Amino acid sequence: MSAPYTVRVADGPDDREACFAVRKEVFVVEQGVPEDIEYDAHDADAVHVLALGADGTPLGAGRLLHGAAATGYTGADASVGSLGRLAVTRAARGLGVGAALVRAVEDAARALGLTAVDLHAQTHALGFYERLGYTQYGPEFPDAGIPHRAMRRAL
Repeated sequence: MSAPYTVRVADGPDDREACFAVRKEVFVVEQGVPEDIEYDAHDADAVHVLALGADGTPLGAGRLLHGAAATGYTGADASVGSLGRLAVTRAARGLGVGAALVRAVEDAARALGLTAVDLHAQTHALGFYERLGYTQYGPEFPDAGIPHRAMRRAL
């Protein structure tokens, strides 16, 4: 049986708006992240990935920063991409959407010739990323008032 959703690289302004809507629902509404810091200048050049239900409902989103945009997150290593803003709507949790989004970001990173993907995980999600092959490094730190840890996976 196939998954009840599809995951793809966002294509065009409608897909990007769907990604932003998921991020708003999860980060701004659920987690209380201030909207003015949820969206940033990196969104313009990032690779966005989008999960859609069979009916076209946005279920999840994420983004990949690469090149100069990623170096602020990856320790100035331009061969490493930065996975961020990974969000799955409450209704879609437990369906494998998050893992599929991570794999889509990794595929996009490989297509760009990147050698690894870094991310800043909320500490409650560390086990999720570890199951996908990511390793923690460095100390815990706050981001938008939420505890995070840096993680990396070689591609």
